[in-house]
Amino acid sequence: MTETIDVDAVINHPRRVQILRGALERVHDGIAPLIDLSRPYVSGLEMLPADGRFLLIGNHTQFVGGEVLLIPHFVRRAIGVRVRPLADRRFGQQRGFGRDLITAYGGVVGSPETARELMRHNETILVFPGGGREIAKFKGEEYHRNWNGRSGFARVAVENNYPVVPVGLVGGDDVYKSLVARDSALGRLSQSISTKLTGKADMAMPLMRGIGPTLIPRPQRMYLHFGEAIDTAKPAGASVENWVSSVRNNTQEALEAILTDLLTVRAHDPFRELNPSAWSNAIIAT
Repeated sequence: MTETIDVDAVINHPRRVQILRGALERVHDGIAPLIDLSRPYVSGLEMLPADGRFLLIGNHTQFVGGEVLLIPHFVRRAIGVRVRPLADRRFGQQRGFGRDLITAYGGVVGSPETARELMRHNETILVFPGGGREIAKFKGEEYHRNWNGRSGFARVAVENNYPVVPVGLVGGDDVYKSLVARDSALGRLSQSISTKLTGKADMAMPLMRGIGPTLIPRPQRMYLHFGEAIDTAKPAGASVENWVSSVRNNTQEALEAILTDLLTVRAHDPFRELNPSAWSNAIIAT
């Protein structure tokens, strides 16, 4: 059964949202020098399809603002297009200024039919298959994916012959440190509370700290890499199900390889904790 969507909410935004979008773009341009000052490590932009017709598949971190801000920022700077992030379905229940703000930024409800509508308009789309489950990480789970077998993004990409671009971010899981493991007493308690409140144990929030014992974010350099576009055109003779699985697995493997490479870069970077004295020695993306 095809889900009914509000096309105007996805494509034809009302005047107030258009005005807000213009304001956000000016703010975004204004903070570009601040982003550059932190010297994020960014590579692979030259491989982005110039027409903007592709689906970005990324990883969530505990410092979710890193990927949600940086990925659209650098795509826009590289090829001049707006990225449309697929947001949690609960976004569709929001009203008022908060919803308008997310909409102006490009966010839409994360559903297959919404993605199909965006693809019909050749938009650049951003999806995090792990969703909120990848944000709440316990000790030892840093940079682990949590797709939970989901392959919806691959199915919609195959249906629309939409290239998939894996994009990995490292640094966000180091802003806060989880203090307990998932199978510890406190970890199990957190999962029990989450189950009672949300019905989902994997949305449990771990006990974390930032600088010292506080929740002040730890300064961390961000490392971002855009991988080579993955062709989703189904070969003649291949079954749809097998090809969807192949696209999903290829994307997963590419993203895991990106994260592994970025973690290696970070481990050898003297500027990884934004130490001003190491600014000039920061590893440069090539």
